[in-house]
Amino acid sequence: MSQTTRIARAYVDAKLKVLSAGFGAEIVWQRSQSDEGFTESTLLREAAWVILSAGMSEAIVRAKFPAIASCFLNWESASQIFAREQSCIEAACHHFGHRAKIKAIAEVAKIIHGKGFATVSREINREPLLSLRQFPFIGPITTYHLAKNLGVSVAKPDRHLSRLATAWGYVDTHALCRDISEFTGDAVEIVDIVLWRFCTMAGSWQQLTSIDKTLDA
Repeated sequence: MSQTTRIARAYVDAKLKVLSAGFGAEIVWQRSQSDEGFTESTLLREAAWVILSAGMSEAIVRAKFPAIASCFLNWESASQIFAREQSCIEAACHHFGHRAKIKAIAEVAKIIHGKGFATVSREINREPLLSLRQFPFIGPITTYHLAKNLGVSVAKPDRHLSRLATAWGYVDTHALCRDISEFTGDAVEIVDIVLWRFCTMAGSWQQLTSIDKTLDA
């Protein structure tokens, strides 16, 4: 059995476990992002999610996110957030103690308000990985996370997928997810979310390499 076949079979096994654990909605959500494109509200929400998630537990961010969304007017529009910038920041800081991140969310709204959503969306559609870095807290790695959440077909190089790619002999996470995508028919961003969720469920990326090794037994 070829290495690619083993990896693809390990991926399918992982996907079944992710679905059995009740995380199918995440896969459906990712597919909908890819199919529908993004709105101004989506951009505000996903930028906020990625900013808050940097270096933080996903479970903590998920628990606090509804309250923060309410403080930022449920991401209705960048102009409305900009008009109430200070009150949004102060309210959100009661729920999330990292003031710099909260201010960064307001800065995203300020940038979109200043340029106009039509201009920002054209920039993102033309060069997503570059243009998204105009936002605060969006760096070389988090730009992949935000791009993926906006429906761009990329894989994010987080610690789980990066270690997995290295263990399987790939130069980066996108190359790994691309090969699995070509073998299984799942989009790159779907492969990403399945591998990431399985690693968080299993507690380690090594669980996937263990599945891989058992396939030759």
